[in-house]
Amino acid sequence: MFTGIVAAVGRITRVHAGADSVRIDIDPGTLLLEDAVIGDSIAINGVCLTLVARSAGLCAFDVSQETITCTSGLQQVGAAVNLEKALRLADRLGGHLVTGHIDGIGTVSALQAEAAHARMRIRVPAELARLVARKGSIAVNGVSLTVNDVADDEFGVNLIPHTLAMTNLQHLSVGSSVNLEVDMIARYVERLLEHAEK
Repeated sequence: MFTGIVAAVGRITRVHAGADSVRIDIDPGTLLLEDAVIGDSIAINGVCLTLVARSAGLCAFDVSQETITCTSGLQQVGAAVNLEKALRLADRLGGHLVTGHIDGIGTVSALQAEAAHARMRIRVPAELARLVARKGSIAVNGVSLTVNDVADDEFGVNLIPHTLAMTNLQHLSVGSSVNLEVDMIARYVERLLEHAEK
């Protein structure tokens, strides 16, 4: 479980293709890993991955074919990636509860810089559109954001200067793909409603 508060931006340094998975090496940048052990969960661009190796300032993660199919940005050498270690029970919940299980891939449809902040619109897959609510929470590349408005299959968010400075959202442009995780409460409500209608 995560909070959507990015701790550092790392960089993918190498991608090793396997038969049915990929191993990625990441330079964790300023992420503090003194307490990290093999087997720990770390969110990479919002995707919960397991730390499988550490050496010489690099971290390695295995990515299954299923995860590769359902996500974006995990196979691009040189790409900046948002990093967050798993939430501990004593930690502050500054964002919202984020599982690290990506619901779909969105596309940046508009991006407008305004002074030090930016407004961004994201087009979501049709099956996710009904799960995005105005003033609700959504994780974009692992960043906890508040939805400002919703229109059909798009939603809008504001990116404050701190978010732009501390995450890889600053590198997005119109047409960029992003990993989306809708609020888990919306997922459960949808499931309950499906059973109630039967």
